[in-house]
Amino acid sequence: MNVIIGIVSKHNPKNSGCEKTYITDATKQAIFDNDAIPIGILPPKLEINYKGNTNTWEDDLNEKERSNLIAQINLCDGIILQGGLEMDNYEFIIAKYCYENNIPILGICAGQNAIVKALGGTSFQINNPEKHNVSRDYVHNIKINKNSKFYSIIESEDLMVNSLHSNSIDNCPKLNKVAFCEDGYPDVIESKDKDFYIGVRFHPEDLYHKNSKINNIFKVFINTCKKQQK
Repeated sequence: MNVIIGIVSKHNPKNSGCEKTYITDATKQAIFDNDAIPIGILPPKLEINYKGNTNTWEDDLNEKERSNLIAQINLCDGIILQGGLEMDNYEFIIAKYCYENNIPILGICAGQNAIVKALGGTSFQINNPEKHNVSRDYVHNIKINKNSKFYSIIESEDLMVNSLHSNSIDNCPKLNKVAFCEDGYPDVIESKDKDFYIGVRFHPEDLYHKNSKINNIFKVFINTCKKQQK
């Protein structure tokens, strides 16, 4: 059976009066190119409840909305939380549900924020965004903890990554910071207790096609999902 990966759609904050949700082409293509099938996970309610850079969120779904959201998750073998400018409550709800049910999840950039905040953690705005909100191509190196799951995926202590963000992780209870850039910001967080619960600050969907180490993130994620297939 094909592995099904649910990509959590994002609200486009620029579509005032004509709201839309989207999935980036690079993210869905990374899944197709690694022999899995991507599908969209849609917000179960019409109202948009942006949480932006705040560290608080709420479970604002009623019983029917929750049932509709969980039904979508249960169609999938794993979940990706995309990067983006805004985050909505339902993204935190998904991240928390996946943690509680050991559903493999990969959080990218803002998606890393979501999995941290879903478990009671916090993020902050960095003081040098001009250095990190730069490019989808290579920007800086990260150093990876050899005792981490992420090291077993990359099989290297060093990795060149892109950088397109202005926030970083502060506290992350239940998760470990396992890779850092030269400024000391954590680029990778993970849970050692879950099969695959990892958040990355960079955008692997923009580099996987030209860097086999970065593509290993998607390969191992999908292989983990395959082992857990329903």
